[in-house]
Amino acid sequence: VQLQASGGGLVQPGGSLRLSCTVSGGIFRIVAMAWYRQGAGKERELVATITNSGGTKRYADSVKGRFTIARDNTRNTLYLQVNNLKPEDTAVYYCNRDLRYGSYSWGNGTLVTVSS
Repeated sequence: VQLQASGGGLVQPGGSLRLSCTVSGGIFRIVAMAWYRQGAGKERELVATITNSGGTKRYADSVKGRFTIARDNTRNTLYLQVNNLKPEDTAVYYCNRDLRYGSYSWGNGTLVTVSS
């Protein structure tokens, strides 16, 4: 299984981005997925999870109300809409399975930089 994240970039505080993650191989529609991020010098942290059907979503407290996770099982694609970005959101964002249930090999991630 290959994970390809995209959509990152440089954005000013308060800005928005839409991150995408295309999953090649595996059976995307039956696995719970998640977004993670890792800032410079920090450990990787969980940002949001979504069940296989998309019916249940969970968010880290730090992103609640600003980030939205979604998926399109017909396109094998996971999304993360990130709004009202803050400098502390600067990180490399990765997608993977919800690690409570399993893991794929980590992809390269996509860098989000929030700076004025």
